[in-house]
Amino acid sequence: MSSGLVESTDQTMFLDPAIRDWVLFPITVIMVLVGVFRHQLTILMTGEPPKADTKDLRQGKALMRGQVLAQNKSYIPASAFVERKKYLCDAYEKGTYLKNKANKEQNAANLMADPKNMEVMMDGMKKQMMGIVPQTLIMGWIQFFFSGFILIKLPFPLGVRFKQMLQSGIMTPNMDVKWVSSLSWYFINLFGLRGVFSLILGGENSADGTRDMAAMSSMGAMGQQPGQPQDYNKLFLGMKDSLSIVYHEWDLDNIEQRVLVKYGKQARLFKSARK
Repeated sequence: MSSGLVESTDQTMFLDPAIRDWVLFPITVIMVLVGVFRHQLTILMTGEPPKADTKDLRQGKALMRGQVLAQNKSYIPASAFVERKKYLCDAYEKGTYLKNKANKEQNAANLMADPKNMEVMMDGMKKQMMGIVPQTLIMGWIQFFFSGFILIKLPFPLGVRFKQMLQSGIMTPNMDVKWVSSLSWYFINLFGLRGVFSLILGGENSADGTRDMAAMSSMGAMGQQPGQPQDYNKLFLGMKDSLSIVYHEWDLDNIEQRVLVKYGKQARLFKSARK
């Protein structure tokens, strides 16, 4: 790579065209091919997803019903909110929506003993491994062969805050932010190829690595492994406690006065009342 760096406001750097042909394009093409291969391998290993049980759907929808009530409490009157809150809290405590009402106090060992739960957990672990291994290999390949490479210059200016994101692996504090390193180009492709995968493989594909990262972060925040079955009895009791402390305030309370004040009609109303 031959470079000429001028100490001025407009920095000029000349990149070897071979970097574009043998580094820039290959990284993008390989990431696309690995994503397509990963999607096909995921379908081959996991097969078609099992059909959801009606009772499992009922549990999830019941939990979602409590969340919707807590989020939209201000759009219904106080009497309607109290009735719904009382009904759901009683149902959560009694285990009305549980799949196995007779075994409410089931622990993690009982959940793991279910063959369906074991199959779901194994599928989740397979998807996680097929997401981690290819991305780790690609990142190691880039860091080993192309460490310190400058690949491309962005056609638009950016702030200094983007320097750490766009120039990972390069210790040059005076370089213009518009230059992108090889490792940063990998991360740009990781987050930017989602639309390409959706166009090639459809919306519900297994090639998008950002979905796995989001799922892993959410599972880690909940202290749960991917694919691990959920204890809905604990979730229902937690939702019951959350609903019990929700404060209700109706948005339509004194709506007439608020509308009159907003459109400047309140003073005119007082004058007509005096007459």
